[in-house]
Amino acid sequence: MKSKVFSGEQSLKKLAEIQGTKACIVSDQMMEKLGYLGQVVDLLQSGGISTSVYTGVKPDPDVSIVAEALQVYWESGADVLLALGGGSVIDTAKGVLYFARQYAQEKDAPFVNPSFVAIPSTSGTGSEVTDFSVITADGDKIVIVDNFIAPDLAILDSTLTKQLPNKVVVDTGMDVLTHALEAYVSTKATDFTDALAEKAVQLVFAHLETLYHDPADAEARDRVQNASCMAGMAFTNAGLGIIHSMSHAFGGTFHIAHGRVNSLLLEAVMEYNANLGGKAIDRVCERYARLASLLHLPARTAREGTVSLIQAIGKLKRSIGIENGIRELGVNQDAFDEALSRMVRTAMVDRCTPTNPRQPTAEELEQIYRKSF
Repeated sequence: MKSKVFSGEQSLKKLAEIQGTKACIVSDQMMEKLGYLGQVVDLLQSGGISTSVYTGVKPDPDVSIVAEALQVYWESGADVLLALGGGSVIDTAKGVLYFARQYAQEKDAPFVNPSFVAIPSTSGTGSEVTDFSVITADGDKIVIVDNFIAPDLAILDSTLTKQLPNKVVVDTGMDVLTHALEAYVSTKATDFTDALAEKAVQLVFAHLETLYHDPADAEARDRVQNASCMAGMAFTNAGLGIIHSMSHAFGGTFHIAHGRVNSLLLEAVMEYNANLGGKAIDRVCERYARLASLLHLPARTAREGTVSLIQAIGKLKRSIGIENGIRELGVNQDAFDEALSRMVRTAMVDRCTPTNPRQPTAEELEQIYRKSF
């Protein structure tokens, strides 16, 4: 794994030890409003590093936002690129790094490879340790996968997540769970990714509901943030699956929080992966049953363990206020039907689909979308 990780409250102070002369900070207005951006600037300057700042990142960043941030980066002459914020901010900074190198290669121009630091303000994407970036272009979510864009340093300071709204806690927490579950049954899963995914699942089940009801709980904040990073490590090595493929397509169309969409697709995709409606797929059921056992759920057989895990996920979702279906998010039936074919086509060719444990047909993806609606 490329990224070095510092974690724990007050780990932000590690910034004072970073080597460099100029830093370009990619962030958003919320980080500025909450005062975290100012803290980061002060810490960098105390270490002799000057700063340039871009705070124009919006949720689901598109190529125009990446282009604006890229311009600030170029003009800064930075040898440190720092992302401060949630997944959208870190994805934008990754886009800056990716396209800066691509432009230099195309123009045969010199390129200074900056130190890349990621400081997440949410506990969900795991983007601080992954080589994935999701950027919107012409209404479609484009997935960039390149080890070059994985951050060199990730700083996990849970004090930055203290003021997250409950909705964001839920969305990002369920994203963590989805990352871990998909990495665990991926066709590229290994002993190493399994260990990370298993621990992430256990931490989410142990602490997400607590964090939802008591955002001030410091231990729950730390543990969910650690789970996010572990799940990120797992999926950046093992890959993901069709929950993410379908969520990318849906989110690019209806602009609903990624983690929320994941959570509404989760059970239907797990049932599909295990083929619970027909001849169960042994490998997948055995994997889900292993997780059920770790969570002390009934798992005398692989099928029972799979069903227990799916039911436990449903119970967790209800305890943290997640809707019963996509319809409850306010998505119009006619608009959904009109977009369905396009979403299915997009999901079929998504970068996450090949590592799903069961390869879907377009008709099967359509059935899952409709079941989740």
